[in-house]
Amino acid sequence: MEIGSQFNTVALVGRTHTPGIEEPLSSLAALIAKQGFEVVFEAATAKDVGVTGYPALSTAEIGARADVAVVLGGDGTMLGLGRQLAPYKTPLIGVNHGRLGFITDISLADMPVLVPQMLAGCFEREERSLLEARIMRDGKPIYHALAFNDVVVNRSGFSGMAELRVSVDGHFMYNQRSDGLIVATPTGSTAYALSASGPILHPQLQGFVLVPIAPHSLSNRPIVLPDDSKVDIQIIGGRDVNVNFDMQSFTAVELNDTIEVRRSRHTVPVLHPVGYSHFATLRKKLHWNEHPSTEDDPNS
Repeated sequence: MEIGSQFNTVALVGRTHTPGIEEPLSSLAALIAKQGFEVVFEAATAKDVGVTGYPALSTAEIGARADVAVVLGGDGTMLGLGRQLAPYKTPLIGVNHGRLGFITDISLADMPVLVPQMLAGCFEREERSLLEARIMRDGKPIYHALAFNDVVVNRSGFSGMAELRVSVDGHFMYNQRSDGLIVATPTGSTAYALSASGPILHPQLQGFVLVPIAPHSLSNRPIVLPDDSKVDIQIIGGRDVNVNFDMQSFTAVELNDTIEVRRSRHTVPVLHPVGYSHFATLRKKLHWNEHPSTEDDPNS
C-alpha cells in the first residue's frame, strides 16, 4: 500500500459511444478538480461527451503530461489505453462501465469515494506485463504490435485447420493442427485463453501461457513458459490465417510467415483500492461465490 499523493495532473478517458457515460465523467472531473487536481481529457473522449472546460489531449500528450489516467469503460478500453501509455509508464485506475471488469475493478457507485482516495495516495500498485509480437516474412519484419491480454493466431471461420510449427528459444516444440494458438499474459489468462481451457495465472506471475484452440490432437495441452522465453509460430499449412492483438487489431498472414512473441520491456502500472484482492475479483467475475461453502452447508 502506498500513502501520500504523487499526482498533480489527472487524465480522464471514457469508452466512446457509450450511452450514459457523460454524467459520471463530468461529475468525476468536477469532483477531483475541486480537490485541486489539474484535470485533462483524452481528446476523443472530450469530443464524444461534449466536454469543453478542460484541455483535450492526444494519448501521447497524456503520456507526457498526466501523472495518472482514470479510465471509465470496460476492460477493452483499459487494454487499448494500457498499450498506448505503456512507454510513458502512466499508472491507470479502472472504473467499470462495461460488462465484465477484471481490470476495471471500481464500480460506478464506489467511484466518487474511491477515486479521490486513490488520487490522494491511498492505493495498491501492481505492474502488469505486456507481450510484443512481430510478423516476419522472408526474414524481414512486416508488422509489430503490443498486446496486454494476448496474441492469437487463428483461422477464419470458413477455412480448415491451421498448421503451426512452434519453437521456444530456438528449440522446436511441436507441429500443431488446430483452430489456432493463444499466447497470453497473466492478465490475459482470464480472457480468451480461459474460454479455451487454459489455466488462470496470477497477475504477478513471471511467465506467460500457450493455449491451443480446439487442437486436432488432445495431447496438445496448455503450457506455461518462463518470462524471458521467445516463441516463434510459423504458418506451415492452412488458409486465411490471422493474427489478433487483444482482439482489437489484426493482420492476415501467409504461408511460411513467422510470428515472434516475447515479453515487452514495457509494463502497465495498474492502481487498485486499498484492500484489493485478485482472488476476490475471480470469485465475483467467475461466480465462484454462487455455490455455498461446506461451512455453510449443514449436511456437509
